[in-house]
Amino acid sequence: MIAHCGINCAECPGFIATKNNDYDEKKKIAEEWAKAFNSDIKPDDIICDGCTSEGNHIGYCNVCEIRKCSIEHELENCAFCEDFSCKKLDDFHVLAKGARDNLELFRKQV
Repeated sequence: MIAHCGINCAECPGFIATKNNDYDEKKKIAEEWAKAFNSDIKPDDIICDGCTSEGNHIGYCNVCEIRKCSIEHELENCAFCEDFSCKKLDDFHVLAKGARDNLELFRKQV
């Protein structure tokens, strides 16, 4: 469940609430994320089957340039890219350091 950028989807509260079909948890997450991201997020917006799935994705994931690039290159995730690590990914990893570690683990296995 490692996203194209390296985030572990299985640890994401939105993914977990979706899998558990937990409306109360979705409500809590929507309130937290609305404040954190200064956005109008509703509980019904919290629907995600994981970044690499062909199913539902939450908000920004639908327009994520990292995800789009990885899909266009037909990669499982960015760890398998011959241009690893690009500026977009490096800039994102400043915010999500653990995501880079996840991709590095994949790279060691290749």
